[in-house]
Amino acid sequence: MALMTAEEMAQLTKLTVNSPHKYVWTSYDSEADVLYINFKKPSVATDSKLTDDDIIVRYEGDEVIGLTVLHASQRPK
Repeated sequence: MALMTAEEMAQLTKLTVNSPHKYVWTSYDSEADVLYINFKKPSVATDSKLTDDDIIVRYEGDEVIGLTVLHASQRPK
């Protein structure tokens, strides 16, 4: 596994700090090449929408509770 550069870590930190969510959990399934980003635990999605760029936005009511990023390793850096 490649380590993140300081610049990449700084970008990730900035995104997390500026997120409207207090906590962020992530997990990556390398076999499926899917990145899961969760903003609430425990959570139960009541709806989801697939975007044009293969990201599934998961909702609990009107609240976004997570993202599922398909083809995660193929995303531009």
